[in-house]
Amino acid sequence: MFQIKAKVIKNIEVMPDYYKMVLDAPSIAKSAKPGQFVNVLVGDKFEPLLRRPFSIHRISNQKPVTSNQIEILYAVVGNGSEILSQKKSGAYLDVMGPLGNGFSMLDTKYSILVAGGMGIAPLLFLAETTRVQYPASRIQILIGARTKNQILCEKEFKDLSCEVKIATDDGSFGFRGLVTELLKKLLRTIDRRPSTIFACGPKPMLKEVTSISKRYNIAAQVSLEEHMACGIGACFGCVVNTKHGYKRVCKEGPVFDAKEVIL
Repeated sequence: MFQIKAKVIKNIEVMPDYYKMVLDAPSIAKSAKPGQFVNVLVGDKFEPLLRRPFSIHRISNQKPVTSNQIEILYAVVGNGSEILSQKKSGAYLDVMGPLGNGFSMLDTKYSILVAGGMGIAPLLFLAETTRVQYPASRIQILIGARTKNQILCEKEFKDLSCEVKIATDDGSFGFRGLVTELLKKLLRTIDRRPSTIFACGPKPMLKEVTSISKRYNIAAQVSLEEHMACGIGACFGCVVNTKHGYKRVCKEGPVFDAKEVIL
């Protein structure tokens, strides 16, 4: 784990209230693994006091950016993210990372990624890394959003030759309904073994993904979204129940084996 002053390379609004920030952070970029996160001090005063955790969305590796840079994808949902959205290129942020336990990379012939809302953030990094390490792997991404105006990263996944399916709650694009219903529909029609589900999103979605993985006897890893304080495991403010007792989302997580976590 490193604590650095990271320079903001760019901070752009990719759609209303959704932003992508690129940070110059060589030490973090070179050691980060998919599923890990950074804890950012968004202001330089006492308000907000606590850092904000953000999944590492990807390691920038295309010109003109380099592998010394990391990207975070975030939504403006409160005071902290509002302050972050106002940062300009050239500003510096106090950043800690990479933090947490990421996804276990497996030589899986078929990786099924399931994203609910901002749960899309860590899955692009996972897909890119999988494509590099296991180029023959089949990657399916299921993206869930409330409406077509909140669909994120569709093009980026298609550029990686991922198979993309989309579910919207209101039926404005793709499958009408929850992304977990789309997952069940998919599993009824494919050769499921060997395959692994990797999921990130709201807790009700992850609970259902866990149930589905057990029903179909498919390995699954889930990345939990929890409010955090310290981000390094010291305060025990983000615990989750597991079959082996309470675990810290910021330290033993945010990624857990779906068979172990109790949601």
